[in-house]
Amino acid sequence: MPKGSPTPQTIASEKYQKKAGYMTKGFKIKREVAERFEQACEKAGVSQAAKITELMLAFAEEQERD
Repeated sequence: MPKGSPTPQTIASEKYQKKAGYMTKGFKIKREVAERFEQACEKAGVSQAAKITELMLAFAEEQERD
């Protein structure tokens, strides 16, 4: 349950995300790298989340093959 006084939409979104298997990952990265990545994603017309997911899956598959 979200903290504070969440709106019904917030509660519904969190419920959906949990059911769909989404989770939040947090990490620190240098500002320059994050800004370059953001610009590259905008230029390519893809969301940052979609590209990070693609990169994570490709890396995981590569490691599973080795």
